[in-house]
Amino acid sequence: MPRVEIVLNGRIYGVNCEVGEEVRVRELGAYIDGTLREIAVQAPGGSDAHLLMLTSLVLADKVFDLTAEANQFRSQLQPAAPVAPPAPAAPPPADTAAAEVEEAVVGAVDKLARRLEDIAARLERA
Repeated sequence: MPRVEIVLNGRIYGVNCEVGEEVRVRELGAYIDGTLREIAVQAPGGSDAHLLMLTSLVLADKVFDLTAEANQFRSQLQPAAPVAPPAPAAPPPADTAAAEVEEAVVGAVDKLARRLEDIAARLERA
């Protein structure tokens, strides 16, 4: 399992990831570090754990907002009135692709949230 180093607020952390996810983990780490640094400017003198907690809250808020937007988008794609199901040989409804995209987005957001929680737990133990 590859190990990637990410920098958060000037500190280096090793993170294990799946093969092929190294670049993505580095990108996520850079994004988290950018958010953490923005917060650190607003709350100077905070401990690393406190800054990480604030960063986690900000990122979780973004995840919740994106999930709500995705749900709203999905509800707008669904027909207003029930439609009779297509015959078994008919192609799937047009909104199937949109539902699949929305599912993929929600899955990616959930995966990111789990990774953030894992990083937060590791930092708290450090």
